[in-house]
Formats: sequence, C-alpha cells, structure tokens
Amino acid sequence: MRIRAGFSLTYECPKPTPMLLVLDIHPSRRIDLLTEHVIGFDRPIEARGYIDAFGNACTRIEAPEGLTTISTSFEIYDTGRSEVVVPDAVQHDIKELPDEVLRFLLGSRYCDTDRLGDFAWASFGDTPPGWARVQAICNFVHDHIAFDYQAADPMRTAHGALNDGTGVCRDFAHLAISLCRCMNVPARYCTGYLGDIGVPPAPEPMDFSAWFEAYLSGHWFAFDPRHNRPRIGRILMATGCDATDVALSTSFGASRLAGFEVVTEEVQGTAC
Repeated sequence: MRIRAGFSLTYECPKPTPMLLVLDIHPSRRIDLLTEHVIGFDRPIEARGYIDAFGNACTRIEAPEGLTTISTSFEIYDTGRSEVVVPDAVQHDIKELPDEVLRFLLGSRYCDTDRLGDFAWASFGDTPPGWARVQAICNFVHDHIAFDYQAADPMRTAHGALNDGTGVCRDFAHLAISLCRCMNVPARYCTGYLGDIGVPPAPEPMDFSAWFEAYLSGHWFAFDPRHNRPRIGRILMATGCDATDVALSTSFGASRLAGFEVVTEEVQGTAC
C-alpha cells in the first residue's frame, strides 16, 4: 500500500535561534520512499544534516527571528500487513548481548529504572522470560495509564507515569521501557508516524506517535503499550534511550511552537 505522510510545524523565535531537528524518517525506511522526502522551510534557512549516535537522521539550523514554518510531504510503501508477533522470541542473558545493545538496559532521563526495580520484579518476576514477559508489561501499562492529551507533561518520568496513571503515548512508552530494562530486557524509545489504518479513526487530531522496541532473539521488535495491538503502517523516524534523544526540535534559546499539523493516511485506490 501507499501511505501519504508529512507535517507542518511553525516556530516563533524572538531572535535567531540554533535548533536541532529530528524530523526526517529513519534511514532504514528511505528505501521504501515512493516520492522524495525533503524538509522545507518557508524562509531562507541554511540546513545541515548529520547522523547521530543512534543512527537517526538529524538537521541543524538557525531559525531566524519571527515565525518559521518547517514542513514536508511524502509517500512511502508499506506491506499493508500487521506487525509481526513472535511468541517464542527469547530473552538473552546479559553476557550474550551485543555491546551496542547494553546502553538500552540502563536508566536514562525519563526512564528512572532505579525507582522502579523493586516494583518490576515484584510484578513481573514470575512471568516467562522473553516475548511473554514484554507482553505482560505492555498489558499492565496499557491498563494502568489512561490516555489524556490534557494530561501531557514534558517533565513526567516513567515513575511519574506509574504514580499518575495518566498521560500520552510517550508516558506509555517510557514506563514500559523502564520496566523492561528493570527485567533485563533491552528496550529503546521510538517515534514516528502511525495513522488510523486498519482501525477506527481516532477523534483526536493526528499527531506523531511514540512506541518502543525490545531486543529479543537477536532482533528489535516493536511494541506499543498505548494501543497494545499489532498495527499497520508504522513509519519510524528515530530511536533513542528515551524522548530526550528523539525530540522533534531542541532549541538553544527561546522558541514557541505556534503551529502543528501531522498527516498520515493510506492513499486509496493506488497500487504500488
């Protein structure tokens, strides 16, 4: 199937402000592009791209004073199949993990594993290691957190999400990631596009989505504790230890998000 996706973000800066953007799709998905994916600006801006330590495509700019709109629109191929479920995927002993995976067992800015270890082992210590354990964690997080856009809090950690019992998709991901890490399952934060494809349309405006990947049987598998079901058409933008590493924009100075629109939809009646 073909999926049309893109965004339009407007930032207001009181003076020229350096910014770091993580708004490109992940390099692993570029092979699936059916049209060009170019990040555009409505004002003359010099932009420089680079690949960060996690393998994400990033962009450096200096936003001028005033309003600046950043946008893109593209089409991408998707199989149209739901994400894989591998119930017999195994959990590795730590000594078997590749060196580059070890960082995803550690605590991070929003994944405060030091505050969740006792709870994790008490709650999931009797679950079978591997896929079943990760799914048990997703089931708990899905049932424990009530999704509420009005309850979004950029300062909330995984422990805060456990206590508050409310939040947005990043809170679901942070809590599940932290519980997985406490149980010695490497887990990394993911962000990207997820449209209402194959499911009833959500009443809320379209937004970027957050989920996570767990490392089992030598592979990274997607898990989504907010929706808690395999989905169709997920488009990865970036991965990291938590939301800090994949923030859409990081401003090195004052800025205000003045406009926000995201589109993700299947292109009907068009064969690839």
